Amino acid sequence: MSVLAIDVGTSSIRASVARPDGTVERERHVPFLPSTPFPGLVEFDAAEMAVVAVALARQVLGDGGPVEAVGITNQRASTVVWDPVSGDPVGPALGWQDLRTVGECLALQADGIRLAPNQSATKVAALLDQADPDRRRGLLVGTVDSWLAWVLTEGRAHVTDLTNASVTGLLLLDGSGWDRSVLDALRIPVESLPSIVDSASVVGRAVALPGAPPIAGIVGDQQASLVGQCCVLPGLAKITFGTGGMLDMWLGDERPAFATRGAGGTFPIVTNRRAGRVSWGLEGIMLAAGTNVEWLRDDLGIIADAASSDAVAAECDSAEGVVFVPALLGLGTPQWDHGARGTLLGVTRGTTRAHLVRAVLEGVAQRGADLVEAAETDSGSTIGSLRIDGGMSANATFVQALADATRRPIELSPVLEATTRGAAFFAALGIGLLRDEDEIAGLWRPRGVVEPKGELDRGRWADAVRRAGGWHDELSAIDF
Repeated sequence: MSVLAIDVGTSSIRASVARPDGTVERERHVPFLPSTPFPGLVEFDAAEMAVVAVALARQVLGDGGPVEAVGITNQRASTVVWDPVSGDPVGPALGWQDLRTVGECLALQADGIRLAPNQSATKVAALLDQADPDRRRGLLVGTVDSWLAWVLTEGRAHVTDLTNASVTGLLLLDGSGWDRSVLDALRIPVESLPSIVDSASVVGRAVALPGAPPIAGIVGDQQASLVGQCCVLPGLAKITFGTGGMLDMWLGDERPAFATRGAGGTFPIVTNRRAGRVSWGLEGIMLAAGTNVEWLRDDLGIIADAASSDAVAAECDSAEGVVFVPALLGLGTPQWDHGARGTLLGVTRGTTRAHLVRAVLEGVAQRGADLVEAAETDSGSTIGSLRIDGGMSANATFVQALADATRRPIELSPVLEATTRGAAFFAALGIGLLRDEDEIAGLWRPRGVVEPKGELDRGRWADAVRRAGGWHDELSAIDF
């Protein structure tokens, strides 16, 4: 029994065969980076994305034989508009990081509509304004999951699941359907939007692939990572440390009481919908995690590659009072200060390369502890141990710093990128290979557990974050 998992991320596309126990095999991987024609603009070629994804899927099926279902997971909120007659996108797709609609988001606040530029809503409107200002062409719109499902079914399915719909800014707060008031304000025809389906259900056959296996799971990448790390019981949480850092926490059947953002700076998310039943969670965001290691490598040139940051940082036992606030792109949860900037404090004549690299890793770990505290504040629950995946989870010095900063055990995902595993779990649920969330919970087998050995100074950290804040007053004043 096996499932094909297709993972379309922000910087790469993966395909693999996964077993119902979560074992991942036959993985194929191709980098797929967006383009940035001007600062703040993030675009990608949706047609090329589909070609690459389908080709990888076919290669994996050639390697691993037939599968019983397909699961899709994807970068969320990235937006595609296409012509259903020709099957072609009408222009570049807009990545979730694209900021060209900041002005529109601020203008809408005057009308009582709060949208963020990283959501899909204003991206959809911008693409339609460019390609179909009169809204007469009958164009289709969707997130990456919608586009890929449409391509795989050769136009037979125009769908999205609730995890993806919930981050578009176009959904009612209770998740019951599209918000007509927002659609009207942005002149988005409801007929252009995909149907909202369960995260685990058969939505059509992938006729573009050999054997036409059913598409039985669709889920946004962070929710896929949450479930891929078996965080399917109330109070369980994970952080994915990739380019950025995303904490997600499973809550259960009850939506958080706050509408958009809690006192701790997290926001509600749908973790999945299955058999019509919605499960909820919280999410906190670190805008820059692995980006800081890339900065050390690509811009400062003080490490040869990302992996060597571990060995370099391990050359010293502590950062000797050096503190780095990883706010290269501002601060997300809990501060939400877009005008904050990266800050290095405590440097002396004796500060070495090793101290600086360790300070960067410890700074990301401290931000991880910020996310944990924020989630505990907004959920009212204690996170007993933290599960992590992503590229930085392979860095032993960083993981130990995270355990010391959070003062709790860190459980390492059995696979470096748990999104693929989560997509497979949802597809397996969709065709009955897995029974329910309790069965998924029983599959958790961490590749290791790292216990705290010491403590990082959280008081000094709070002072450093305060100093990093408000560097650009005009950006710090913006709140979405």
